[in-house]
Amino acid sequence: MDLVGELEPLLLAAVRTTLFLVIAPPFSHRAIPGAVKAMLGVGLALAVLPPETAPSASTAEFLGRALGEALVGGGLAMMVAVVFSAVHGAGSLIDMFGGFEMSSAFDPMSMTRGGRFAQLYALTATVLLFVSGGYELVIGGLARSFAAIPLGAGISIPALADGLTVAVGEMFLAALQVAGPLIAVLFLADMGLGLLTRVAPALNAFALGFPLKILITLSLGTVAIVALPGVVAWLLEDAMSALLKVLR
Repeated sequence: MDLVGELEPLLLAAVRTTLFLVIAPPFSHRAIPGAVKAMLGVGLALAVLPPETAPSASTAEFLGRALGEALVGGGLAMMVAVVFSAVHGAGSLIDMFGGFEMSSAFDPMSMTRGGRFAQLYALTATVLLFVSGGYELVIGGLARSFAAIPLGAGISIPALADGLTVAVGEMFLAALQVAGPLIAVLFLADMGLGLLTRVAPALNAFALGFPLKILITLSLGTVAIVALPGVVAWLLEDAMSALLKVLR
């Protein structure tokens, strides 16, 4: 086998691992340079490289295999990213109902503008993934993909689509479970202010509503951060379960 044939399995594996690291949290964080992600992807490809892989017969076949590996790595990473976006979604719901969305600022993590709690929750979840060792499970799921989906085999599109659908449902459910109690309290506060306005219109209760909602959001939203370790562990378990279903 010539040098190109020997390097082909490494290149194909590097395509899958690098694209996975670019999209999947916590490695998708913008603070991690792209060169570091590329070197880490090549290092992981060397670690999980299968012993034998049939070389491509032509350049077109190699490009087709590379595109298939990109689909595998990107698809699996999207499932993990969608599940963990529930934390950012919960923060966005808190910002919207608590009035903090009006003071949105640039979010370097997602390269978009977002509220304060959305950025705080997303950053806290990223830190927890590194501190708790959750990133090792994410890398473990990527390593298992080479045993379930060998190089050049391709991924089942129906299985991937079904996994992404389940991941989106898990994301919405988790976001509502995290932000739901605070949203209910804010809704009850709005109802109380509305009733107070009907009873005593001269009090101008809605002028008191803004500081009251800010106080409630800061108090309960900060307390909710205490529950984030359990939420991140639950999301990590769901993400790994979704990956294993696709890899079977």
